[in-house]
Amino acid sequence: MKIKSFAIAAISAITLALPAQAETLSLAYFMGANHPMNKAFLTPMGEMIAEETGGALTVEHYPGGALNGVPSKQYSIMLDGVADIVFMTPSATSRLFPKTSVISLPNLCETAAECTTMLRAAESEIATEYRGKIVGLWTASPPVLITRDTPVRTLDDIRGMKIRVPDPTAIPFVEALGASPVAIPVTDINQALANGVIDGIMIDPSGILSFKLDEPGNYVTNWFAGGAPTFVVAMNQGVYDGLDDAGKAAVDKVAASDLSMQAAEMYWNIGRQGLAHAEEKGLEIIEFSPEDRQEIDAVVAEVMATVSAEDAGDRTVGDIVALLKGQ
Repeated sequence: MKIKSFAIAAISAITLALPAQAETLSLAYFMGANHPMNKAFLTPMGEMIAEETGGALTVEHYPGGALNGVPSKQYSIMLDGVADIVFMTPSATSRLFPKTSVISLPNLCETAAECTTMLRAAESEIATEYRGKIVGLWTASPPVLITRDTPVRTLDDIRGMKIRVPDPTAIPFVEALGASPVAIPVTDINQALANGVIDGIMIDPSGILSFKLDEPGNYVTNWFAGGAPTFVVAMNQGVYDGLDDAGKAAVDKVAASDLSMQAAEMYWNIGRQGLAHAEEKGLEIIEFSPEDRQEIDAVVAEVMATVSAEDAGDRTVGDIVALLKGQ
């Protein structure tokens, strides 16, 4: 009996002496490992979590769609537990995230940093439409318009065009300006403009470099009636709830850090580089005159008056706009 008790005690001592095994969180994203958002947010996120937990909690990357390559499916694989953390684009499934999509309305903000600041101001409300822990939340810049055959300098130039829109929030504004909105996957926009399937591409300026839009395009109108695209890094709620206090604190620190703003500023810089690259390649960069911009803004304001009364989940679009503006 004494021998048995001694053996149990010895085993217990050995078990207690063993170092705790590090826990690993899986991070899925559909872009390649060299994507700028990896450098701006995803890698620093993992480094911060590991540092804050003394290596007890780490993040393993699954880039390039290794767990699922469809942008619109990233939220689903997080909910289903295929990945613990995902990088997602809410505009890909905007009907699920009507509050988040409000920042994509025109004339709310002018730069990625300004738009991100507004988005973070309303984060407590926006978070209610996600069944997960928001770890990162930021935007790129509002869109430019890239065209092949027709330089867009006035409202009249827009009328009759077929314009690729990035998400449904742009549709009523494009229609009010007299153009036809077209939904085309971003991976196909280069070829669609080159073949004349569409007349213009509405996209944030970082897309010039990402999709080589200087090749089919000849003109860039350096503003168009749309808002900023949003990006979210979300964590499975059950996984977050199952972390120990140190793990939760580390994830919370990432969520409260300036990494989201760092990601927004990187998008802004890439957008500036894209515009400079387009100009170097011979594309004409067009600015609306104050008079022409005023005419377009009048049309936008009329549509906004209608859109503001529409539902955004359990609130109205106007309610969310007020929160974005800190009101």
